[in-house]
Amino acid sequence: MRGSLPWQPYGPSVEHLVAPPVRRLAATVPGVEVAPINPAVADTAEFCRTYEVPLANSANCVVIAGRRGEETRYAAAMVLASMQADVNGVIRKYLGTRKASFAPMDDAVALTAMECGGITPIGLPDMWPILVDDHVLAAGDVVIGAGIRGAKVLVPAASLLELPGAEQLALARG
Repeated sequence: MRGSLPWQPYGPSVEHLVAPPVRRLAATVPGVEVAPINPAVADTAEFCRTYEVPLANSANCVVIAGRRGEETRYAAAMVLASMQADVNGVIRKYLGTRKASFAPMDDAVALTAMECGGITPIGLPDMWPILVDDHVLAAGDVVIGAGIRGAKVLVPAASLLELPGAEQLALARG
């Protein structure tokens, strides 16, 4: 599950490997470890192949935009890399919107202050719900983004529920 990465406990020696929004909260999430990666292989499938991390232990944080009239509501969904988020079913209903889709990447990057390919639930805007799929929680430790493309974070999945606005929800389909 840990792959071939040089994991280190989160602290001053690896603080430079995570995006500024992540730094504020990473110290409060128990059991966080960080590893540098080649930014050219940050996208999930290539990352998992390169660093021998099973898809079933890699969790993606996807930014969802739901619209109702002129209002846009955002949420983050945590799903295993081997699964797909039910955006127009479960997540749309959760947001109470008529339409939901993956947020345009430029918007997701601007709103999170994180890099494309590195968005993580740690350090997201406080008003966003963080929806953690049941399968992620069942996976034990999971690898997630670090806010930048040049690193990954290893975290006990259950600790994701300690993040502001986080809640467990069955939102993925295989």
